[in-house]
Amino acid sequence: MSNSPYRLAVVVASTREGRFGPTIANWLAEQTSRRDDMVVDVIDLADHPLPLHLSREPGPEDAAALAAVTPRLAEADAFIVVTPEYNHSYPAALKNLIDWHYTQWQAKPVAFVSYGGLSGGLRAVEHLRPVFAELHAVTIRETVSFHSPWGKLDETGRHLDEEAGTSAAGAAKALLDQLSWWAVALREARGTRPYGK
Repeated sequence: MSNSPYRLAVVVASTREGRFGPTIANWLAEQTSRRDDMVVDVIDLADHPLPLHLSREPGPEDAAALAAVTPRLAEADAFIVVTPEYNHSYPAALKNLIDWHYTQWQAKPVAFVSYGGLSGGLRAVEHLRPVFAELHAVTIRETVSFHSPWGKLDETGRHLDEEAGTSAAGAAKALLDQLSWWAVALREARGTRPYGK
């Protein structure tokens, strides 16, 4: 089991019109494609709007929206959240996704790829860390952040500046190496003893 690829869910958090998130997600897809230790599932929140009213017993329409996302989170061994920074924090759609779920995050690692202005989205990441800690997830230290990336990457996510592209790829490798260690270690731990039991 430890040698089999782990399941990585990449959550694209922005749902705004004209968003830059898909470009960053394309860049990340190129980084993950170089590895054989993971199987990637991209969950783009723009494609999966969830109900804004939390309910213990969702109606049929809400249940259908959740059914397109919840099993994928449950099956994942690890997560990467691709998030912008909005007003020093992260998007409402991402908080809604987080709040609709609980056990799906438990005893799993979460990494962050952020983007924004001068801060590169890092303030959003720092807001997310205690939220995921409350859900018993493990956030890894390494991050990748893109500072004012508009006009610096093409639509496929390729850096127009080769040196910057090399640097970003190095940061991605460090993030993915650390995430992989935690993903495999926690998958083995959950397999040996269910979390919280």
